Amino acid sequence: MSLFGFVKKQFVDVIQWTEAEAGTLAFRYPMEGMEIQNGGQLVVRDTQSAMFANEGKVADTFGPGTYTLTTRTLPILTYLQNWDKAFESPFKSDVYFFSLREQTNQTWGTATPITVRDSEFGAVRIRANGIYSYKIKDLATFWTKLSGTSDRYTVADLEGQLRATILTAMASFLGGSGTAFLDMAARQQVFSDSLKEAIAPAFAQYGLELRTFLVQSLSLPEEVQQHLDKLSSMGMFKDMARYTAFQAADSLSTAAANPGGMAAAGVGLGAGVALGQVMAGGLANPAPKPEAAATVTDPFAALERLGELLQKGILTQAEFDAKKAELLQQIR
Repeated sequence: MSLFGFVKKQFVDVIQWTEAEAGTLAFRYPMEGMEIQNGGQLVVRDTQSAMFANEGKVADTFGPGTYTLTTRTLPILTYLQNWDKAFESPFKSDVYFFSLREQTNQTWGTATPITVRDSEFGAVRIRANGIYSYKIKDLATFWTKLSGTSDRYTVADLEGQLRATILTAMASFLGGSGTAFLDMAARQQVFSDSLKEAIAPAFAQYGLELRTFLVQSLSLPEEVQQHLDKLSSMGMFKDMARYTAFQAADSLSTAAANPGGMAAAGVGLGAGVALGQVMAGGLANPAPKPEAAATVTDPFAALERLGELLQKGILTQAEFDAKKAELLQQIR
């Protein structure tokens, strides 16, 4: 080597990473035109790990601390470089730093609905979204499968891969869980924990630890949700007398709160008459004996049966609405 070439070389005495750019997961220390001195210092901060690589192979790794670089502190690199007889100084090696910080508030969501077989509604399409957090756990696996020789590998670089991993694992879990949608929504924390357990192995294969996983919302297609709303509304008609009394009382309070001359008085009078009729009817017409009631078709039970037929697709919406109107006329 010429004297000029020797003078041009730069020797690294201290190797460290300040994490100046937020969102960085892996950083390759710039070694172009530089060599490491025997006895040089490696500084690894509390939220970091460092790794030496030689010709595409993982060598020595270091946790937080300050290290003097010798054959004792670099046993694997010493073996790979055949330094067992004499430590070569200076030497070249690729040095990577990794952030061990927990990457919080990462969002996930279903870009398209996931089709699952629900125990109550049959095949339905579910949308969901939420947040999760993760951190690097296995440096060698993360470097081999994800960051590689990149100068800088960021959270944004990994986002798409993790989102696809989550949705694939989630679809597999939902397809075989047999959990009803209503149970998922009612026990959202338990559902989140179950999904975390199902998704964690997919993260581990990239050297990552899934720290938290939360489902923030679950939704069905609009037409299915409207059907559920109708079934819920039908439950209000199981006791029509109480419902009518409530409506009448509510009309009275509304009229009183919004005075409008004779119009308001008319509304109040009409509501009062309706309320009186309901109450009087309850007193003057006691409930029929069980054997007599058995011979009369119960319109509320009929409504419930109609709802089941509509849900199963036996009745169309138009047929259901027409029959429902007939039954409500009987109640009136």
